[in-house]
Amino acid sequence: MPEVGDKAPDFALYDYDKKMRKSSEFLTKGGKTIFAFFPGAFTGPCTQEMCTFRDMYHELGKMKGTVVGISVDAPFAQKAFAEKNGLAFPLLCDFQRAVVRKYGVVWNNLGGVEGYVCANRAIFVVDGQGKITFKWVAPEPGTLPDFEAVKKALL
Repeated sequence: MPEVGDKAPDFALYDYDKKMRKSSEFLTKGGKTIFAFFPGAFTGPCTQEMCTFRDMYHELGKMKGTVVGISVDAPFAQKAFAEKNGLAFPLLCDFQRAVVRKYGVVWNNLGGVEGYVCANRAIFVVDGQGKITFKWVAPEPGTLPDFEAVKKALL
């Protein structure tokens, strides 16, 4: 699992419009990117988390921060989730589960469903050079991040 101070693992994933996106395209000079891993679209805690980021989006932008959501959901589910909740930031689809493995945030048997592998809820803040400056991993997928701590990580 990458740690604070490490280079964030590179990746390429489809977004909900089925466009391949590289992690590097989200890194901005002088800014920071919040890679927000979440277990699944349309679940209660995930909807709450992504909608909280939606509601903070303008404030985060003033702090030169951006948000990218990542889950194992298919592009079709991600698009419906984004549209239903008015999410204007990218949602990426790790349906092959390669990126959750690279970042060490695999959660097995979500909700007691044997064999269902998804992302654990986790936050990685990455600077413009690709260095991890903040990391938080939930003790279990229903736990939400401390959004104030995430904002402080952008300063």
